[in-house]
Amino acid sequence: MQRLIATLALLLALPAGAAPAAPAVRAEIDGLLTELQRQQCRLQRNGSWHSADEARQHMLRKLAYLEDRGTVASAEQFIEQAASQSSSSGKAYQVQCGAAPAQPSRDWLLAALRAQRQAKSAPPASAPGR
Repeated sequence: MQRLIATLALLLALPAGAAPAAPAVRAEIDGLLTELQRQQCRLQRNGSWHSADEARQHMLRKLAYLEDRGTVASAEQFIEQAASQSSSSGKAYQVQCGAAPAQPSRDWLLAALRAQRQAKSAPPASAPGR
């Protein structure tokens, strides 16, 4: 009986396994990556520019890494931990969309997240003639 209790205590003390982001969080992250592609933004990481498609794939790999560790509780956390800087060099990522100047990816993603949330919470437009 003591062995069973000790085994259960050990199992409870171990960290939980992979935990995907909650559906609402994942929807926000997917929305950000879709907007990055929709605007055909480029991502600079470690001195090299990458297409919107390459940026999306890179960030999805980093998201999967964080999900494997159960550390994605919000879209903001994803931005801070995966989409703002290189985990190998520590250099900040830059985003450049169209003719706009490049800016830190953190700033662009947080602004896109605010816009996404505002659009979601805005009341639907009323139909003409009502």
